[in-house]
Amino acid sequence: MGKVLCEFSMSLDGYVAGPGVSSDMPMGEGGEALHAWMFSADAGPDNARAKREMVERTGAVILGRRTFDLGVAHWDGTPFPVPSFVLSHRPPPADLADGFAFVDSGIDAVLRQAREAAGGRDVRLMGADVARQYLSAGQVDEVVVQLVPVLLGGGERLFPDGLTARLQPTACIATAQVTHLRYAALRE
Repeated sequence: MGKVLCEFSMSLDGYVAGPGVSSDMPMGEGGEALHAWMFSADAGPDNARAKREMVERTGAVILGRRTFDLGVAHWDGTPFPVPSFVLSHRPPPADLADGFAFVDSGIDAVLRQAREAAGGRDVRLMGADVARQYLSAGQVDEVVVQLVPVLLGGGERLFPDGLTARLQPTACIATAQVTHLRYAALRE
């Protein structure tokens, strides 16, 4: 069975999106710098491997409605070429792209659906709010942070005050553009 992954590129000051997130700037002001390592012509073998593994391991995605609304215009279909489940109490748009399922039955039910759809591969969480819900519920197996050497000064935090979890480091790979940090989530 695949893992439930909480994987985000994050600024040194703890933000996964910059301030002023909008449909025109889905990553907020300066937030595109968080993903530059994935698209750099001189990314190097470690960054290329991290990006390749990200795609190859993903069997399904769970994302929030806000992430869907902000991202769908920028993706060519789903964010990864796998089934994507949108947690939302609002109905889907009339022109919903293939590959998305809107689910309003809670995080446990959508995780069961995503695991089934993933076929033994990993279930990736997208959107800080969705990731926090699964972290708080103790349903994340692995936390992966691509720590980017930039300070955004504000925006969307992945780990707000009050969120607790026990993590064990399993990998640390530093490159010129980003440091890849991998942690196993420990269960009580």
